[in-house]
Parts: sequence; C-alpha cells; structure tokens
Amino acid sequence: MLILIAGPYRSGTGDDPVKMADNLKALEAPSHALFRAGHVPMIGEWVALPVWHAAGGQHVGDDLYEEIFHPVAGRLLMLCDGVLRLPGASKGADNDVRIARERGIPVWFDLNEVPGVAKAA
Repeated sequence: MLILIAGPYRSGTGDDPVKMADNLKALEAPSHALFRAGHVPMIGEWVALPVWHAAGGQHVGDDLYEEIFHPVAGRLLMLCDGVLRLPGASKGADNDVRIARERGIPVWFDLNEVPGVAKAA
C-alpha cells in the first residue's frame, strides 16, 4: 500500500528551520518499518518542499507555501491507500485524517496496527 505518514511538520515550531527539520525526521522515522512490511511510505513534505523551492518559495508561510503545502497532501490522498497519523498537534495532519476518512481509507494511529508491520519487525 501507499501510506501517507501524517504528523506535525510546521506546527509548534515558530517556523524555526531546525525544529521543522527535527519534525521531518520524526515523520520519516516509521518509513523503514513500512517499507520492510512491503508498503511505500509517503510524506507530503517530500513532494511539497521541492515543488515549493522550484516555484521560488522564499519563506515558510509565504503565498507559495500556502498554495502548495496542504494541496499536495490532498492530491496525495487521492492516491494513498492509508494514513499513519503520528502523535502531536497538527492542523494539516488532522485534515489528512479527515480526508482519508471521507475517502474511506484506513487511518492508523500506531505503526504496529499497519498490516504487515508487526510481522516484518
């Protein structure tokens, strides 16, 4: 399955690039376990960041940022088979969960609930 990993990226960072990088590492942490279980992990920022940079984005929260970041997740959710929601406050991740539920795709709040992960460990 293609599984979107959703959780805090910008939330709670005050737009501090070091804190945002730490949040991205936290989002990436379960990616290997998902991969070992036969899935393809996906994180919206993996797509949004290069698109934003290519478009000329300059500052987190600028007009291009707002135009690109949340819509990328919405588009990815048209392709994803599930969402792994990591802990932490995040409006964007909460929106991902809402969209996933509207689409009828599974949402997991624990990595070990994702099919195949416990077996692959």
